[in-house]
Formats: sequence, C-alpha cells, structure tokens
Amino acid sequence: MFDMKGRTILYTGGAGGLGLETTMHFLDAGARVIVIDRDKAKMAALSEAAEAHHAERLLIREFDLADLDGLRNELAEIQATFGGIDVVINNAAIYPSKPFHEFTVEEHQAVQRVNVDAAIVCVQAALPHMRKNQWGRIINIASITVYGGWALLAPYVQSKGALIGLARAWAREYGPDGITANAVSPGAFPTDAEKIHPDPEGYTKFVLDHQSVKYRGEPADIANALMFFASDGSRFVTGQTLNVDGGWVMH
Repeated sequence: MFDMKGRTILYTGGAGGLGLETTMHFLDAGARVIVIDRDKAKMAALSEAAEAHHAERLLIREFDLADLDGLRNELAEIQATFGGIDVVINNAAIYPSKPFHEFTVEEHQAVQRVNVDAAIVCVQAALPHMRKNQWGRIINIASITVYGGWALLAPYVQSKGALIGLARAWAREYGPDGITANAVSPGAFPTDAEKIHPDPEGYTKFVLDHQSVKYRGEPADIANALMFFASDGSRFVTGQTLNVDGGWVMH
C-alpha cells in the first residue's frame, strides 16, 4: 500500500527541518525525489544521508522560489529530463515575524509569493502528467496557526490558510482525474522555525501545556502522514486537512 516504486515526488523545502526525514522515507519506499531548496547546509546534509543507498533516486536543486518564472523553467527542464511528477509536496515557506501593523503590503505579498504562488506553479507544472495517468497526489503543508491565529506572523498565517483552501479547490476540481489533494498542518516541532522565539524553554512548556500528548513531535511523525497521503492508502481521502500536532487543535 505504501510502495512508492516508480513514483516521482517534487518536494519543496525538503532538505531540512521536517523535510529530511520525509525525503528519506520516500527514498526508502522506492520513490524518486526531487528536492528544491536553498539552504546549502541542509542540502549537503540530505545528500550525505542519501549517499549510501539512494543517491541515484535523489535530485537536489538549489533555487529561490520567489522567482516564479525561473521556477516554471526549472520544472519544465526537470520534467523533460526525468519525466512527469506524480506527487507534489508544497512545503517551502518563509515566516517573517513582527507586529501586523508594521508589515507593508509588499512584505505580505513577498510571503505569499514563496508560500502560495510557488505552490501554484508547482501544481500547474505537474497536472498534465497527473491527468494523463489518472493518478496524482498534491499535499500542501499548512499550519495549526490557521486555527488559533498567531500574533506576529500574520502573513504566514494568511499563506497557510490559502494552502488549505487551495487543497480543497484542487480536490474538487481534479478528483475526476484520479488526483487527490490534501493538507497537513504540523504542530510545534523542534526545528529551525522555533529559533525565532526569544524564550525556547518557555515555549516548550507552552507547547506541552497545550498538547494532549506530553512530548514533542518528531520529524518521523510528519513523514508518516505525508507517506499516507502520497500513497494508494489514501485514495479515498481528499480535500482534508490533517493536524499532526499531538492533540493541540481539535476540530
């Protein structure tokens, strides 16, 4: 059910944070994974992790997703060389933090460009192949901040809400083509994203106080959810948002 042999996965921001573990899960399951990232250190770590067994099925491209025209060209080149894309995971995101009233409209738009518009470009690039094969999986990485709101992160929250809406719209429109679209909302995971917090220990206590399970999540928890949505095991699940958050948000 979770065999990914013969599948090609496009994974933005897949080199670090929650991405490395998931990329390795997919490689272990037999998939070819195309990772687009721009963090050189994380890209090097992923390359090293895959070196022993999976190097021939991993393609890492350094790219700034804010360049949408360049992204279209990059994806066209990738598909011309490696074939079509079966699974798109829209994970890359930026998250500037400050009071809402200090953000300019242009700064809001810059966040949407990377977090949302790049996702649209990726899905549009993959759709012809998915529709031709009558099989495809789209997974948007959202955030539990959409449900509770989050101070100082308004553009980020805005972008993640948009990804949930897009997953539902794509699910409705492309379900007849054998394509599912879902969103995964991670809770608070101890990744680089937390480094913006001024009080890490206090934040960890805050997280555990709100979660139903009293331990921090691990990247494998997200990897397992993404593996499910990318596989045939989720063929009858679409338009949904799964919170992987230790029971912080329930709806």
